[in-house]
Amino acid sequence: MLDALKKRRAIRQFETREVERDKIETLLEAATFAPNDRMREPWHFYVLQGDSLKRYGQVALDYLQKRFPTKPHLVESSMEAIAKTPLVIVVTSAIVDGDEGATKDNTFAVSCAIMSMWLMAEQLGLGMVWRTRGVGLVHDTALHDFIGATDGEQLVGTLCIGYPAEEITSAKKRTPFAEKTTWL
Repeated sequence: MLDALKKRRAIRQFETREVERDKIETLLEAATFAPNDRMREPWHFYVLQGDSLKRYGQVALDYLQKRFPTKPHLVESSMEAIAKTPLVIVVTSAIVDGDEGATKDNTFAVSCAIMSMWLMAEQLGLGMVWRTRGVGLVHDTALHDFIGATDGEQLVGTLCIGYPAEEITSAKKRTPFAEKTTWL
């Protein structure tokens, strides 16, 4: 398991081939085994491929042009990333009315579900990157509205998934845990 965690990488360049439905379903199943407070299972998954992915591209373009009107190169490079992504899964977390703590717990659980998907993606020979800002549109209402999420859902991540078109390099240097640990 430690080797799998060390190998995990954010993959941003994908081959053009589609991801098979059985692999998508395996990713989603892996997510459902993530730990979650009181078994609320607070996640919901919106799978975008084909036409829905193209429509998402337009939503992203409109957002980026509005947000970065003086940075067309940034908009263009961000849109290139979307155009070359064969599968996007938008993941939301349930909001618990009147209970900020439970809502935060749900977000933590959904983050665990995303990590489970990430590790499963690598096992299936897929690459993935978890996007929040920019084309991830997590902090804007445009994607929330586009997918038809309810007012009781908050976006946690936009997962771009596909077969890696880039070589996975050796482990990235990480700060040793000893430098980030206090033993009490």
